[in-house]
Amino acid sequence: MTAIRTAPHRYGAAAPVAVPLALTLALTGCGAQVEETAQADTVTVNRCGEEVEYTTPSNAVVYEGGSADKMFALGLADHVHGYVMPPANPPVTESPWADDYAQVEFLSDDLLNKEVVVDAGADFVVAGWNSGFSDERGITPEILDDLGVQSFMHTESCYNYPGFPERVEPFEGLYTDLERLGDIFGVRERADGVVAEYRERVEAVRAEAPEGDPVPVFLYDSGTDQPFTAAAQVPPNDIIRFAGGENVFGDLDERWTQVSWEAVVDAAPEVIIILDYGDQPAEEKIEFLTTSPHTSELPAVRSESFFVLDYNEGISGPRVVDGLESFAEYLRAHAAEAEDAA
Repeated sequence: MTAIRTAPHRYGAAAPVAVPLALTLALTGCGAQVEETAQADTVTVNRCGEEVEYTTPSNAVVYEGGSADKMFALGLADHVHGYVMPPANPPVTESPWADDYAQVEFLSDDLLNKEVVVDAGADFVVAGWNSGFSDERGITPEILDDLGVQSFMHTESCYNYPGFPERVEPFEGLYTDLERLGDIFGVRERADGVVAEYRERVEAVRAEAPEGDPVPVFLYDSGTDQPFTAAAQVPPNDIIRFAGGENVFGDLDERWTQVSWEAVVDAAPEVIIILDYGDQPAEEKIEFLTTSPHTSELPAVRSESFFVLDYNEGISGPRVVDGLESFAEYLRAHAAEAEDAA
């Protein structure tokens, strides 16, 4: 049973609607938030495990869909100058915030770098540690601090941030980011509403998870000599377990990591999630799994139990909630078929 689908975007009114910030604040009204944003006040917010004083940004650069979506979900498109979007990301026209993407500037389809940030005149950068920010490529929060550019890291990526690690479960990292961005931009009440909606949707999924032993699930990201997969510190681990499955590599204290095909065979996954990149189509990955001598006899491959997860549903961002709901629906159907066959 292969599920290849376009993700159903089921956001409530708070998330996808692109409303100019000033109008939103005027409508939501109360003077404190309006004054804080208008006066560009400062606020102290954690950047991973480090307390940082932020001044309300007005010219942000965001890296990848997850960063942009977090800003857009909070109605902050007017504070975004532009985005950097590597080829792995699906087209932004497929986003529930396509209108917001259209009103900001596309800056680059390369990895995040210092030059694009400086050239854009950015006063704020949103990215992840080792997913945008990188010692090796010379763009870190410390380097940007020295340039007078504020930065914000996805909490999900903080667990191995040098000097100031912070460890939370991936979905909690999403909620934390929205709350912290809400504080930085003076829209915390709005952020709390968005987070409450996401938590409600997640809890509804968990309440409907199939009973019995969790289904062993392997996420296939990429790789032929050795597979690249999702370990404990990335959103698909929560997607799998909240839906009622068990990530066969969820005991690895890593984010995205390389394993061996022998370990995959030993795990005997009954379902395989295929992470669908813009530049690495899911169909090609399924073809490899069905023809490779390493994987052709896996239970999931023999039963054609593939679920295709959109790239932006697997990285830290609001669309992971869509990914969870879709995978949970698939897993419930899988469990029902297995019960009928028993």
